Amino acid sequence: MTSTSARPGKPTVVLVHGAFADSSSWNGVVERLIAAGVAVKAVPNPLRGIAEDAAYVASALQQTPGPVLAVGHSYGGAVITNAASRVDNVVGLVYVAAFAPDDGETIMDIEGASKDSVLNSAIQPAQYPTASGAEAEFQIDPAKFHDAFAADVPEKDAAVMAVTQRPVSALAFSTPTTDPAWKKLPSWAAVATGDKAAGSDAVLRMAERAGATITRIEASHVVMVTQPQAVTDVIMQALGSVSG
Repeated sequence: MTSTSARPGKPTVVLVHGAFADSSSWNGVVERLIAAGVAVKAVPNPLRGIAEDAAYVASALQQTPGPVLAVGHSYGGAVITNAASRVDNVVGLVYVAAFAPDDGETIMDIEGASKDSVLNSAIQPAQYPTASGAEAEFQIDPAKFHDAFAADVPEKDAAVMAVTQRPVSALAFSTPTTDPAWKKLPSWAAVATGDKAAGSDAVLRMAERAGATITRIEASHVVMVTQPQAVTDVIMQALGSVSG
């Protein structure tokens, strides 16, 4: 977990990465926020399922002094949707090519309704051990990673991302959301127009449903990697609105 110190009364930006990734995916955004004097923290997402991940992230949010602006990418958006309702210091939500599920909705439901997403045809199943036996997890087929996940990243860089990707538990896709935080908090959304992973159509529908302030960015699913300034601008817009 990385962080910088917040100034009194100013929100800390807490970044939560999505599936198949880690906190380094936020590096370009973190650099720009630090340069702008913004307090920022990148929280590692365990990727073990909505319940487990939301509990972990909620703890990290609660332990962050002062107000918090929670920012989630992809599956990380579903995590902050569930986590922010459990704490009292989150003042806003930013969804970056991210899921914002409704009560009782699963990511599997959302992906199944998307015409833009090709993720289901690109993932490979595996298993990981648990205390009670085994659970399914997924990774993206390295041969399909560039086109499905990071089409505007140079192929040589996407090949490295494919090798270093972190598998995500099937529970992330099948566990329903409860008490979505966007129903209580103001939200902003960066919608990547070339998103073939979450699906641009699904992301836009969720952002509109949440009443988010929407910014469309020409980019793939990893918009924070290829367009870090545009994503930073959305975060700064949100900060300007929630700062006291």
